[in-house]
Amino acid sequence: MEEEDTTHIAIFNGKSIRRKLVNNKWFFSVVDIVGVLTDSEDSRNYWKVLKHRLKEEGSEVVTFCNQLKLMSWAARRD
Repeated sequence: MEEEDTTHIAIFNGKSIRRKLVNNKWFFSVVDIVGVLTDSEDSRNYWKVLKHRLKEEGSEVVTFCNQLKLMSWAARRD
């Protein structure tokens, strides 16, 4: 069984995506997925702008949810 407090890495199209196991369910980093799918230089900002635009349009695709604590890329390099 996987540890639930640990950030794990999944590989998609040769790029890393952070994930975490919580109550036997995998949660993936949306910022990492956006980065892989868009090839954006700044996926965190891309996601922030996209969420803002969707909310302005009245889209309910983006809901309020708690953010999981995942190890950052900088911390993984040490």
